Amino acid sequence: MPQPLFSGTLPVIGAPAPQLRYVKVDKTESSLADHKGHVVVLLMFPSVDTSTCALETRTFNKLAAGLGAHVLAVTADLHYAMKRFCAAEGIENVEAGSDFRYRDADGWGTRIAEGGLNGLLGRVTFVIDKEGVVRYCEVAPELGAEPDYDAALNAAKALL
Repeated sequence: MPQPLFSGTLPVIGAPAPQLRYVKVDKTESSLADHKGHVVVLLMFPSVDTSTCALETRTFNKLAAGLGAHVLAVTADLHYAMKRFCAAEGIENVEAGSDFRYRDADGWGTRIAEGGLNGLLGRVTFVIDKEGVVRYCEVAPELGAEPDYDAALNAAKALL
């Protein structure tokens, strides 16, 4: 399935990252700003209840161990679904967050604007530097395609 139409414009490489607030699996609120001073690999995708999104989260969880960057996975899933998934899969190196309350992903241009997944997030990977500037962005060629893990990790490592 090709990437559907998004409802906005992706951030420009080299520009400050847009605001991103989210609800964590423990129901507390957090934001991208809370990670300032750290390199962040930001994963946005439709739902942890799909096979590719689950695989992406598990893979980044393994790859993030010892990376030195913070890895965030933000979806439109409720935090309950993300908590269930993270507990069942042993996700410890990826901070999972839900965009359901704030819909700040709209400012990132990643919300799906058509079809049966309208309102969910598309599969996009970002790397944000320690100052909060977007340094890498990959839109997966198809919604069901995994991201380029090596490219994202190399972009993050170059900023550490």
